[in-house]
Amino acid sequence: MPTTDLYFNPELETASQDEIVAMQNERLKEKVRYVVANNPYMRDLYAKAGVVVEDFRGIEDMDKLPIIAKANFRETYPLGMCCVPKDSIREMHMSSGSTGTPVVMPYTIADLNQWAECMARCLRMSGARPGDPMQIMPSFGLFNGGFGMYHGARAAGLFVIPTGSGNTERQIRLARDFNTRVFGAVISYTGRLIEVMEKMNVELPSLKIGIFGAETVTTAMMQKISARLNIDVFNIYGMTETGGVGTLGMDCRDHSGIHVWEDHYYLEVVDPVTKKVLPDGEVGELVVTSLTREALPVIRFKTGDLTRILSREKCACGRSHVRIDQISGRTDDMLIIKGVNFFPSQVEQALMEIPGVHSEYQIIMEEKDGVNDIHILVEAEEGVTGYTVEKRLKERLGFSPKGEVLPIGSLPRVDGKAVRVVRRKLD
Repeated sequence: MPTTDLYFNPELETASQDEIVAMQNERLKEKVRYVVANNPYMRDLYAKAGVVVEDFRGIEDMDKLPIIAKANFRETYPLGMCCVPKDSIREMHMSSGSTGTPVVMPYTIADLNQWAECMARCLRMSGARPGDPMQIMPSFGLFNGGFGMYHGARAAGLFVIPTGSGNTERQIRLARDFNTRVFGAVISYTGRLIEVMEKMNVELPSLKIGIFGAETVTTAMMQKISARLNIDVFNIYGMTETGGVGTLGMDCRDHSGIHVWEDHYYLEVVDPVTKKVLPDGEVGELVVTSLTREALPVIRFKTGDLTRILSREKCACGRSHVRIDQISGRTDDMLIIKGVNFFPSQVEQALMEIPGVHSEYQIIMEEKDGVNDIHILVEAEEGVTGYTVEKRLKERLGFSPKGEVLPIGSLPRVDGKAVRVVRRKLD
């Protein structure tokens, strides 16, 4: 197979770690100077932190720079952290703002090209080839998922089927009519897709590649989807603050970690409390610096995502960029019940290991008189009991939440991200 079929940008995707580090150092120095020169908010933030930009030497001085967070975006809403004139902006996307003021990400033409390149690398890495029909199921709008996959699919030379979200029967008909080989979606929607396929009594034999983002994805859920659809599944990574889906990277066909495009982003894994950088292999919060974004390059942005660096060695796929573990949870979604700390992803992993359990579930957090309890609702086939669920959860979590098994189709369906945690205050 020709090299051009394996990579989108072979020279950069297979660059040595020495070449990558040298590139990162130069880009870090340039980007810090660029942000301070072009954004008064960041200039003031750095001045208050005692940062002398002219003395910044790159990677060795990263810990001297302040860490920023979503709060900085919200404080400067809508474009207070932007580094280019408004008439240079060609597109914008933003977060839902479900937990506060939304995060806005503006794009110049250069930023859109950077996004398309990162996403195209991911698509090529999955095994997608020029001409392959790709069905894009995330919504097209302020959420970046649909447009990110669209920009990348065009750059990678794919045949784009921009269905957007919802209308599942039509999704299935179009996939059959156009022999869709690749599709992108939020993984919780794929459960709905499978349900409707079974109701229609059809299969999609042309499907070979599923690319999932925007939600924390467990290995067990990926395996369940892969087995049911007979496809290879990939966990794509990116967020509004880094420029959207695929900007950070994805796992390759070796599935040995998420490759992060280090020529575009510099990563640190820090202790969530002390903010000290952790050694490779230790789980902590991911902090990201944009090296090539133009309109709004984040520098030391705390993502809230928990992961660890798995390897800096060349992968079996030939790519040399650092690999990180799948996101295990977020610093702000940890649950505490009866003195036990755990993440929703741990509940999902345990549930998906039970034969007969389907992909739809909810974690009901109940508070009464200041005391929290947890109730797990899960859809499953006949024969799966609440006792089975409670037993598996106790083995995995260390305590026994209440488990209730519901018939298939009982829980509400949504076209976008599933609502997995529901909080209730009891009288």
